[in-house]
Amino acid sequence: MSTRTPRRTRTALAVAAIAGSAALATFPLTTASASEGGVAVQYRTSASGATADQSEPWLKVRNTGATSVALNQVKIRYYFKADSPTATYRFACSWAVKGCSAITGTFGTLANPTATADRYLEIGFTSAAGSLAPGADTGDMQLRFHQANWQTLTQGDDYSFQGAPTSYTDWTKVTAQLAGVNVWGTAPAGNEPTEPPTTPPTTPPTTPPPGGGATLFDDFSYTSHTDPALAAHGWNVRSNSGGPGVPGATWDPSKVTFVSQSGNTVMNLETSSAGTGASTTHTEVLTKASKFRNGTYAARVKFSDAPKYGPDGDRIVQTFFTINDLKAPMADDYAEYDFEYLPNGGWGEPANILYTTSWETYNPDPWQAVNQHSESRTSFAGWHDLVVTIDDSRITYYVDGAVFGTHDAAYLPERPMSINFNQWLVDLNGQTSTTPRAYDQQVDYVLHVKDQVLTPAQVTARLAALRGAGTTFVDEVPAS
Repeated sequence: MSTRTPRRTRTALAVAAIAGSAALATFPLTTASASEGGVAVQYRTSASGATADQSEPWLKVRNTGATSVALNQVKIRYYFKADSPTATYRFACSWAVKGCSAITGTFGTLANPTATADRYLEIGFTSAAGSLAPGADTGDMQLRFHQANWQTLTQGDDYSFQGAPTSYTDWTKVTAQLAGVNVWGTAPAGNEPTEPPTTPPTTPPTTPPPGGGATLFDDFSYTSHTDPALAAHGWNVRSNSGGPGVPGATWDPSKVTFVSQSGNTVMNLETSSAGTGASTTHTEVLTKASKFRNGTYAARVKFSDAPKYGPDGDRIVQTFFTINDLKAPMADDYAEYDFEYLPNGGWGEPANILYTTSWETYNPDPWQAVNQHSESRTSFAGWHDLVVTIDDSRITYYVDGAVFGTHDAAYLPERPMSINFNQWLVDLNGQTSTTPRAYDQQVDYVLHVKDQVLTPAQVTARLAALRGAGTTFVDEVPAS
């Protein structure tokens, strides 16, 4: 990407659910299953302040019974005090072991408001979440909600909020129902958790939108960065100076090479440094045209945890993203959608982390950002299939066929974008040695299908058809 600073504003939201819609039908009551089993809820938060841009109840559900529990029979309620009588809220799942697509979030209003609660967030599960065996838990569910108008919210006086724990702890101010029966926690006085939520769950679309289908596909079957076909096919290998990255570094086209692996040509981006800005080279390849907007974007990318030579530890960023230009600070027609892997941490993170981030806008100085992100703190070294889809209601990120993050309509693009790959250093603080070192990021292919939302399986099928037909490059996407 081209406009990153160390500070990140966590404004992730995934499934819009605004209080005030029509009520749902009453939950089915299956007393037998409830009497045979039980669940406990653990809680922590990554937003521990009394005020925050969003509340972040991170939850785990554990089966405390002797029989298996179907998660689609479980409902969890987190209780809070609305910031004003007319406030509306939006829910987000930024990451979950079970997958965000298997989790729903709805808001409801308490029949008997108290000094610390008049609303609740109810978390449910689709059948895709499966079951919990006795003693098993769901793992992390990194959930969030915020005011629909983006105003700072007060959470220090919320019934279910607790800012102190830094690890998951049993928390009885969050309630859980199993098959319609309360089996965990205590609701605010006078409010047994029996009333249905006031808004229905939001689920992803099951079919792609009609129309569209114009395709960009490139297998990166080139000989070098000077291959005339590379420019003829609409690619620019960056050589101009500027951010992001280490001040004084250069963007070196010669470090973009094309290598054979098992009979297949892949693009290799090399970034190197000897501990100074002048010795640091970054690499970037991007489309000349900004003509891509809604639809499906896919690439197979190889991330690296360690340098190919020299000492490890640099805060390097390896990416696949789309972007357009920021015409003015906080301009609302800016757009950017990122996969960013930091094998050695950075931006306040101590170790490897993969981000997906959807940007609405930002102000470079003083720094202010409006974005949302999902993350996973684990190694992603090796080849990965990366897919992001954009339609008229959401942005969905996939890694290796699984949903990684789903972001809200507030971040949809207003203008077309370019497609980009780059590799660069955040700074030189992670590794201060003056010994030369270099890192590689590789790209097998890139695919964009205009105005169609494809599943990862459909992407795989489209790729197989293109390669099966001997196609190495096609660009049917019209100029914007």
